[in-house]
Amino acid sequence: MARTMWDSSVGKKTVMAVSGVIMLLYLVAHMIGNLKIYFGAGEFNHYAHWLRTVGEPFMHYEWTLWLIRIVLVVAVVAHATSAYQLSRRDIKARPSKYVHSRPRASYATRTMRWGGIILGLFIVWHVLDLTTGTVHPGHFQNGHPYQNVVGDFSHWYSNIIYIVAMLALGLHIRHGFWSAAQTLGVGSRARDRALKAVANVLALLLTAGFIAVPVGVMTGVVS
Repeated sequence: MARTMWDSSVGKKTVMAVSGVIMLLYLVAHMIGNLKIYFGAGEFNHYAHWLRTVGEPFMHYEWTLWLIRIVLVVAVVAHATSAYQLSRRDIKARPSKYVHSRPRASYATRTMRWGGIILGLFIVWHVLDLTTGTVHPGHFQNGHPYQNVVGDFSHWYSNIIYIVAMLALGLHIRHGFWSAAQTLGVGSRARDRALKAVANVLALLLTAGFIAVPVGVMTGVVS
């Protein structure tokens, strides 16, 4: 039955919606955690350490964090795979272009695919930058995330990469939230305006919240 559901377009859209909700919940928590950087190095580094000790002594050191990472990886892979397969299915269903152009889709809708690619590449870069330190532009210090973030956003190209990715994220959320609500049966004509408003607010808050970190470093508020 699971195989039959996955093979259907409805099943793939459901997987996209559920995985999208999981990632959205993580992004909200991640943004709130990131903003702790405005409370100073001690607060931010303590928060990063706490993430590694959540669940102790029942969970060993970093077990909860790794569990969250595994869930996120599964969600990202499921989201990307279902999006790609739905895209290919859509192309096969209408191999020829429309005779008349129909510019009804919003900018966010038309750029969802490219936005997804940008975000996928950003995730890889972000992990290599601030988790493993592989591509970190400065002196990466294990256990000192505050210093690593400040060192990272002290370089202009890191700011550009991050801000462009966050703008793409905002557009992705703006369209994706409403689309997920429709797929999961939450949407309706009566709720359509409210859902779009929530999507806009969420996209704006998350984009602004994430961008606030590099802006804080660039302006010297965070140093």
